[in-house]
Amino acid sequence: MAEVTVTTTPAPAAPAEARPSRRQVWWALLALATGSFMIGTTEFVSMGLLPQIAAGVGVSVPTAGHVISAYALGVVVGAPVLAVLGARLPRRGLLLSLMAVMLVGNALTALAQGYGQLMGARFLSGLPHGAYFGVAALVAADLVSPKRRAQAVSLVMTGLTVATLLGVPVATRLGQLLGWRAAYGLVVVLAVATLLLVVLLVPRMAADRGASGRTELRALREPQVLLTALAGAIGFGGMFAVYTYIASTVTEVARQPEAMVPVYLLAFGTGSVLGTLLGGRLADWSVLRATVYGALAMGVLLAVFALVAESVVLGMLTVFAISGAGGIFTIGLQMRLIHVAGAARTLGAALNHSALNAANALGAWLGGLVVAAGFGYSSTAWVGVVLSALGLGVLGVSVLLQRRSTAAALSSASTS
Repeated sequence: MAEVTVTTTPAPAAPAEARPSRRQVWWALLALATGSFMIGTTEFVSMGLLPQIAAGVGVSVPTAGHVISAYALGVVVGAPVLAVLGARLPRRGLLLSLMAVMLVGNALTALAQGYGQLMGARFLSGLPHGAYFGVAALVAADLVSPKRRAQAVSLVMTGLTVATLLGVPVATRLGQLLGWRAAYGLVVVLAVATLLLVVLLVPRMAADRGASGRTELRALREPQVLLTALAGAIGFGGMFAVYTYIASTVTEVARQPEAMVPVYLLAFGTGSVLGTLLGGRLADWSVLRATVYGALAMGVLLAVFALVAESVVLGMLTVFAISGAGGIFTIGLQMRLIHVAGAARTLGAALNHSALNAANALGAWLGGLVVAAGFGYSSTAWVGVVLSALGLGVLGVSVLLQRRSTAAALSSASTS
């Protein structure tokens, strides 16, 4: 597959006097990854505790799935809005403000007394999600050389995937033992830790002087930005259609005890960590290939899961592989959006998470529909196959238009 060259506005380099040492870079990446770990924990723990949350607020499991959609919609709304409003703010201060809102939202989640309050708290918790990841990705990319930017971004994103490996299983088990509210209490503790680490370890970085709300909004008029985001919003919904209902799939389809749910989550997390790290290396080699191969593998593996969900061993192995392919896909999307956004880097970086959480909402909603229709929890995997195929199709259209645009530009240059 031929790579398409994307012309972008060069990222502003950190001032020489403020450029940190290699050791400081790694500590800064650790602080940023801690925030990712906290966000990953709060985003995904709801899925492992969905039956307990449903019982706690007196609704059905499919209805409780809308709590996950509320968080995702918060991300979809918050990512572009906060990215535009914060485009000219110093990045460390913006990161701290976003994390403070996450802290408040999760505290309100733990204290919610009814379904309506819980929906509102989850929406608020999701608002800073995409903007945090977008700003953190830009900070990470600007701390290292251009040849290592995708790897630096993948290390920050690894915090999210490590959350699926450790944070989500631990918080899920804590919620099973002490009540679902305890899981969000743990998230609040992680938010406080992130605030402290960002203050201590992330260097002060001036805002991009060329950035403005108007400049950032121009990205929304770029077909490549919109098509890439749409490919993520649809294609990654396939994984969420399965993952949202993984707890019920384990107990109802594989006929395993509730204690096995964290084990499946551990398999998912392990694959996600490895896939994200591999995605960073693949994206530094070829952003396009990383994105396409990740999407294609995810769709095929979702079809496999639909066939083997009743088997504990095969089911866990497939979940591991699905999450690995998803990790590659998300890193590819993140870097592609930064590239095609040009000067609107903050919004481009944030839109990846807006797209992925639109996928979260779409997958959870469509998965809930097929379950409520009586097709069973394993049917969510077939929903995932369809969504993955559609997302890959949108990505194909994006690449085709990009190649035509490049060819036209070259033709015009040769005749002038």
